[in-house]
Amino acid sequence: MSMIEKSLNPQSREAEFVAFRAGSLEFCINIMSVREIRGWTPATAIPRAPSYIRGVINLRGVVLPIVDLGVRLGLPGTEPTARHVIIVAQVGERAAGLLVDSVSDILSVEDTSIQPTPDVASQLARMFVRGVIAMDGRMISVITMDNVLPAGMDLEAA
Repeated sequence: MSMIEKSLNPQSREAEFVAFRAGSLEFCINIMSVREIRGWTPATAIPRAPSYIRGVINLRGVVLPIVDLGVRLGLPGTEPTARHVIIVAQVGERAAGLLVDSVSDILSVEDTSIQPTPDVASQLARMFVRGVIAMDGRMISVITMDNVLPAGMDLEAA
């Protein structure tokens, strides 16, 4: 499909994504899910929380759970430093902070440019990754925010 055909195709929509690194891999989330990007703040641990929950921070009076996105995606855990970043994202009705190594880009991508998650991906990967963007020699996995935090998890009460 040529660029002209894409621009004339009303089905094709462009969306913006925030690209970031977790470990050696590159991911992105829809920019509409991002409330802010901030530097690492040490989190207060929560007893008996899942391994991917680093703890909680106080964000302007709101208790915000911090998810180590690498651990959540089955990658090695992160030892946060001042160089790490928290992406504050809206997940349904709640907000969560995603601990990542760095934020790299804002990407404008046509919906039609997002390839489906390969069949070789694990069930865990397919649960979190809704597709892959091949751009400038990079492979960027598109994260589905709905599954990053389990629906039944209530951290507000912790």
